[in-house]
Amino acid sequence: MTSGSAGEPWREVPGVRARLFLLTAAVTATALVASALGATLPTGLPADDPLGGPARFGIAVAILALAQLARLRFRTSAGMVSITWGEAALIVCLFLTPAGWLPSATLCGTGLAWAAMSLFGDRRGGWEVVRIAASLSAATALAVTVTAALGRPLLAPLTPVLAVALIAGSVTYLLASALLGGGTLALRYGVPAVPLLLAALRGKLLMFVGNVAVGLVVVALLQRDPRWLLLLPPPLWLLQQTYRHRLRADQERRAWRAFADATAALNQLDERGVATAAVTGALTLFHAELVDIDVARADGRWRRYRGDPSGQLVDLEVGAPAGAAPEEHELVRALTVGDTKVGELRVRLPRSAPPSPREHDAVAAFSDALAAALHDAATHRELRLVTARSSYEAVHDPLTGLANRAAMLGKGDQTLRQLAHDHPVALLLLDVDQFKEVNDTLGHAAGDQLLRLTANRLGSLARGGDLLGRLGGDEFALLLTSVPVIGDRTAPMAYALRQAREIAERLAAPTEVAGVRMSVEVSVGVVVADAGTADMTELLRRADIAMYQAKEGGGSVAAYDPARDAASTDQLALLAELREALATDDQLVLALQPAVDLATGAPTGVEALIRWRHPRRGWLGPHDFIRPVENSEQLGTFTRYVLDKALGVAAGWAREGLDVPISVNLSARSLLDPKLPVEIADALRRHQVPPHRLVLEITETVVMSELEVIDEVLATVRAMGVQLAVDDFGTGFSSLTFLTRIAVDELKVDRSFVIRMADSPEAAAIVRTTVGLAQELGLRVVAEGVETAEQRSVLAELGCTAAQGYHFFKPMPADKIGAVLGTLLDEARPNVFPLRADGAG
Repeated sequence: MTSGSAGEPWREVPGVRARLFLLTAAVTATALVASALGATLPTGLPADDPLGGPARFGIAVAILALAQLARLRFRTSAGMVSITWGEAALIVCLFLTPAGWLPSATLCGTGLAWAAMSLFGDRRGGWEVVRIAASLSAATALAVTVTAALGRPLLAPLTPVLAVALIAGSVTYLLASALLGGGTLALRYGVPAVPLLLAALRGKLLMFVGNVAVGLVVVALLQRDPRWLLLLPPPLWLLQQTYRHRLRADQERRAWRAFADATAALNQLDERGVATAAVTGALTLFHAELVDIDVARADGRWRRYRGDPSGQLVDLEVGAPAGAAPEEHELVRALTVGDTKVGELRVRLPRSAPPSPREHDAVAAFSDALAAALHDAATHRELRLVTARSSYEAVHDPLTGLANRAAMLGKGDQTLRQLAHDHPVALLLLDVDQFKEVNDTLGHAAGDQLLRLTANRLGSLARGGDLLGRLGGDEFALLLTSVPVIGDRTAPMAYALRQAREIAERLAAPTEVAGVRMSVEVSVGVVVADAGTADMTELLRRADIAMYQAKEGGGSVAAYDPARDAASTDQLALLAELREALATDDQLVLALQPAVDLATGAPTGVEALIRWRHPRRGWLGPHDFIRPVENSEQLGTFTRYVLDKALGVAAGWAREGLDVPISVNLSARSLLDPKLPVEIADALRRHQVPPHRLVLEITETVVMSELEVIDEVLATVRAMGVQLAVDDFGTGFSSLTFLTRIAVDELKVDRSFVIRMADSPEAAAIVRTTVGLAQELGLRVVAEGVETAEQRSVLAELGCTAAQGYHFFKPMPADKIGAVLGTLLDEARPNVFPLRADGAG
């Protein structure tokens, strides 16, 4: 039996070349010495031997060579293992040839046989052939020694004792050749020797029994009549086929078992686990010299996992496979799932034999399983990343990385539960002042930069144990847990206020945002409570009340005041009552105020103002409830209600033959709703009011916004035919670029300029400029808040065409406005301005 592989230098374990050389040299020397000593021993041949010594030596060489040529091979992790008829040849040669000649005959016969096989198929080096021949010669010498010690087989009758001696010699030959061949390969490639030996002995067991039986039968026939040997070739051929079939069946059975184990091991959840199992499984399954698995990553990079029988696994980043044609002893397979390429498998087999069709098929099947496992691992990795990202995003603000509102509530309550019941804590709620102006003037990118800067500064000011988070928008919260308890009950609040003022001062340090030097000012609401007396939701509610107190009071820091809490609670009750009012038809009513042409007195439009006839609180004006509504979820319902009321009044005018537009004020938040144009169109269609009779009044703050959704909503409404008016024009940081983005129909001069224009040249200049701008752009101008005849005269001199105010009409109920409009239209026909209007003040 012979183990061997035309291994490559890169596979050899470092530092073993010298030991391999010494081992081969020692075995060769042993074989030569044994051959030389055997030649000096008495032959034991009879003097009248008919064949003669040289002929018997030649026959032995031929038999030993033929036994090697009639080999069967199978692949192991270190190469191809050959099993031969060596034991049968040994028994026959022991009968025909003097025992001392057999080492040299083996050296010659096996050397010639392996040299021929290397020349025509195996392509082994000369040194490898010498090693194999020397190993078999040494094994023969040891077997001859054991046999000679138990009997004298040369031309002797076959007796049970002699048969035992021959069997013992055959076993010695089997073990010695297996040890020398397998041990050499184990030393060369750094693989365990025991599995190699067991694999070789397991594959040779049946053939060994047959070899011994064939050898004994041949000896018996030679003694009886050599002519009987002519009948042996067919049985020997059948026996060879039986060996081949049994060996192949055994290999197939083990291969399928190994395939099942290798593919089952691919059931891993990560890429490295799959690749490691695949390398290990491919090395075992294909008895490969090298396995490379190139894995394509989602980001376009490639990772290579390389392993060899030594058990070492190396992974490194590589470029995409070049797609080079595989060498003769390599099997390369693209790893694909559907149309997606997930990698490539490269299996390098020993050079001693080219890959068989079965190995091609096995690599293909294994590649499909590996591709699916790698795809599943990549999918699982993406799922883990998405899950981790979702888990992170669920408790973190995406812009600043701080805890979000949900995390502040959850972690805050957990922190409060971990503290002693009477341990004081403080919650600071910070709101960035003028943040909307930064967004409107510098853009939302600058606003985001400002928020990140604020978060970074707050993070540097927070202490260990504090909990910092962004609640949304420009609001931040800081829970202080290290509040000192020394002193009276006022000490915790004093400490919290000091911390709040220090934070406000530190945040106010000048900085640069979007190239603009600015100071970040904040309003801070402070609440202090014992840890066991309130949860985070309640602390945030109280801090919110304090923060708005700081904004309204003009200071940067304010402490929670229970008295203010009552007002806040009343505001919540007001919103609840508004929900009931919207469900009825008699509480929210319209007060209508006409605007008139200063030259003719004809009505140019009517502004719809909402009033609340509260069953308990009495009459409430817009200033009593509009701001809470704008900050609540009821804004959309409220806006639809007012539009419906206003268009119902306009529909009544149309039935009376009055063609006067009606104006409705829109909140800035209403314009953030992309569904608003559809709702307006539905209301116009329902009341059968032409779109040009509806005027939507928007504030200059909305005009300044650069939000794309607002521009789209306004452009859609304008395209429907609805008119747009800019209310309170001139009070803010006017942006004339808006008038180029969105077409409007009317500018309304704020009442503050109208009141002061007689005494203030600046106010008069603003009115004059607004009127001139409107005339250049073809827009109407309406002056608001006209209360005196003098103001009306000045406006007429400045070129203003229309006005509204108490000088003309106070807001009036819907059931009276129709008669007033009819009278104004009748009086305007002769182009005579009325000397006095009802309700003038």
